[in-house]
Amino acid sequence: MKISHIEHLGIAVKSIEEALPYYENVLGLKCYNIETVEDQKVKTAFLKVGDTKIELLEATSPESTIAKFIENKGAGVHHVAFAIEDGVATALAEAEEKGIRLIDKAPRNGAEGLSIAFLHPKSTLGVLTELCEK
Repeated sequence: MKISHIEHLGIAVKSIEEALPYYENVLGLKCYNIETVEDQKVKTAFLKVGDTKIELLEATSPESTIAKFIENKGAGVHHVAFAIEDGVATALAEAEEKGIRLIDKAPRNGAEGLSIAFLHPKSTLGVLTELCEK
């Protein structure tokens, strides 16, 4: 797989509204997009740091993976997302060939119109890994 850069860092928060003042007023970042991804039961807010984005993730349902993550581990870093140059489907096939456990067998729609898929943290040294392409 060809990774061009870190696309974003996903950070689970209990409330985007409560988290934004830290990122904007303390760190000086600017939120440029807030959207809800209904099928993932999550609300997202994006901020940029150079060419990398921070994605704040707020659960919109108690069944959301973000709600479960916060319940089990608390708020904090949820995942690292990499921009894939040669396609998420290709990267998934390559990762599976190398014995990596996949959460997604095929790319799906994510925030900001990206095509995304996740690799399971049990086979990625404990780091939930997201693969992204425009």
